[in-house]
Amino acid sequence: MASSREYLEYILEQLSDLEDISYRAMMREYILYYKGKIIGGLYDDRFLIKPVKSAIAYVANPVFEIPYNGAKEMVLVEETDNKEYLTGLIKAIYDELPSPKPKNSKSKEK
Repeated sequence: MASSREYLEYILEQLSDLEDISYRAMMREYILYYKGKIIGGLYDDRFLIKPVKSAIAYVANPVFEIPYNGAKEMVLVEETDNKEYLTGLIKAIYDELPSPKPKNSKSKEK
């Protein structure tokens, strides 16, 4: 099963109070970004975020799930209907998320 476009649009609407939310489709699922950092993704219509300490502390009784076979566990976000909660969660984890890796720019020599 893959995540539906409708679920993506729903989650994006719930996160619309945050500036600079973006996504990238990957293998019929969606990776979510906030200010260029990966916050998590949508997997089988589940919103999963990176299991950083601040996420585990913010989520009451965190549930850990595997997004796909062979992947590391992530935190399931169950309160997707609470826009204020989601905004606070993403802001709370942002500083702890790893920065994006710099793109490898190869210059051609003449």
